[in-house]
Amino acid sequence: MNAPDLIPTSTLAAEDARPAALDMPRLGQGYVWQELQVGQCFRTFRRTVTETDLVNFIGVTGMLEAIFIEDGYEGAAMAGRPVPGALTYSLIEGLILQTMIQGTGLAMLELQQKIFAPVVLGDTVHAVIEVTEIRPTSRSGRAVVSSRIDVWNQKQQLVMSYLAKRLLAGRDPR
Repeated sequence: MNAPDLIPTSTLAAEDARPAALDMPRLGQGYVWQELQVGQCFRTFRRTVTETDLVNFIGVTGMLEAIFIEDGYEGAAMAGRPVPGALTYSLIEGLILQTMIQGTGLAMLELQQKIFAPVVLGDTVHAVIEVTEIRPTSRSGRAVVSSRIDVWNQKQQLVMSYLAKRLLAGRDPR
C-alpha cells in the first residue's frame, strides 16, 4: 500500500472543507483576565540566545557597544559575549506574548526591572510568571493584571526579575 492509499480521497474534497467560524476555538489564543487568578504561576518555553539574535537586536537598536560586537573585547569585565539585558527581556516577552497574552494583551502600562546576572551567547533562558494582582477596569470588561516575571538560565541561576502591569481584554459579553 502506498501513502496516497492511506487517506481516503473523499476527505480531501473541496466541498467537504469547513470555513473558519468565529465560534471555533482559536489556537494560540491568550488568556482573558477572567481566566487568571492571583497566585497562579506559568512557565515559558526555553530559548537559547544565538549570535543571530544578538546581531539582529544590536542592528535594530543601535546598541553597538564593544562588549556586544567584539568577541574577546579586552575591556570586558567577564568571559563570554554578554547580550544586552533589553534583548533578554525582549526574548522573554516574545515567549509570553506568543503563549499567554496573544490577542488579549492590550497594553503594557508599567514595568520595573532588575538584572541579577549576565546572559551570554549560548545561554538558554526561560521565565516563571506569577499573577500578583487583577484589577478590573470600569469600562469594556478589561482589567489591569500585574505579574512578577523571574528569568532563569540553564544553570537555574536567576538572571532577571521584573514586575509588569498590563491591560488585558476580558471575555466577549456576547
